[in-house]
Amino acid sequence: MEIVEEGPIQEPNVDSDKVRMLVEDIISDGGQLRNRDLLRRFLLSAVSIVGEDLDRLNLKILTSALVELRRAFDVFQPYRSQRKVTVFGSARTPLDHPSALMARELTASLREHQWLTVTGGGPGIMRAAALGAGPNGHVGVGIRLPFEAVPEDVEEAGPRVEMKYFFTRKVMLVKESDGFVSLPGGLGTLDETFELLTLMQTGKAQLAPLVLLHPLERPFWNDLVEFIAKTLLPGGYISSSDLALVSIHDTVQDATDELLAFYTNYCSMRWVGNQLVLRLKNLPSTVELASLNREFSHICTSGSIAPTEASAQERSEDDALDQERLALTFNRTDFGNLRRLIDALNGFSRKALPQPT
Repeated sequence: MEIVEEGPIQEPNVDSDKVRMLVEDIISDGGQLRNRDLLRRFLLSAVSIVGEDLDRLNLKILTSALVELRRAFDVFQPYRSQRKVTVFGSARTPLDHPSALMARELTASLREHQWLTVTGGGPGIMRAAALGAGPNGHVGVGIRLPFEAVPEDVEEAGPRVEMKYFFTRKVMLVKESDGFVSLPGGLGTLDETFELLTLMQTGKAQLAPLVLLHPLERPFWNDLVEFIAKTLLPGGYISSSDLALVSIHDTVQDATDELLAFYTNYCSMRWVGNQLVLRLKNLPSTVELASLNREFSHICTSGSIAPTEASAQERSEDDALDQERLALTFNRTDFGNLRRLIDALNGFSRKALPQPT
């Protein structure tokens, strides 16, 4: 799941010709660099800090965040083309607890489909998920906490990166994955789950399946889901379509099916000007497309949902040129119904959250 980036890249306001010349020299020495515009912006931002006499704490945060993210990018680089699932859950859960057993079974199941598991690299649910995925199927993104010990056999859990800040850790747990599963947990699990929902609801991250998973005999998520459906929705705090962004399941098989089904036909999305382009394995038939336009015309500000060709920018970047494309002038607000459109393109029905009575 890529963090969504829209609009032109703006360079920092740097008045010094000396600084600009220095940056251009650095870029030129780099040879045939890709993304030169982004590198220029990055270097200008970094060099311009020298004359600003930043507070020491602010500078430490900037430096540590950069170092942590750079290290994490290196850890994930070998897995860029592999589907990934991030598993959230309590660090306090014993490994023989039903929730931990589900986490282990789930990641073992997804490993058979060549999915990589990403966790917070800690004990409890995270450790169970890592064990199910195996050392070649798991990456841990740990956080340094005085009260949370790193598992003793961490070397057997695959690659791992340690983070100082929760916000850099969250970036990696969200950015790298194509699906998410939240098992029972405390404040941290709820925070991660709701932040992810917020990112998808506001379009700040690509849509992806988010599964709330719990054992049938211990239905952890039911009260929370009931609160959402019976309090937030009638109060006007969310829209009814927002409920499509999450599903609740009590079996590993259903959770696995939910994650895999999202990519039955759908591959990814990208903004091209004011058009949202959905990249697919196969285009819908003429009859199916007409049906989609009848059902989802309300999420378009103009025009219709229609096939399109790869844009010049996509071609220049060799971006998913082997995939088919549908384009729509999306209203940029109704991401729940956009998720339903993707479900329709995938041709499967989801287990809906309970509606308020």
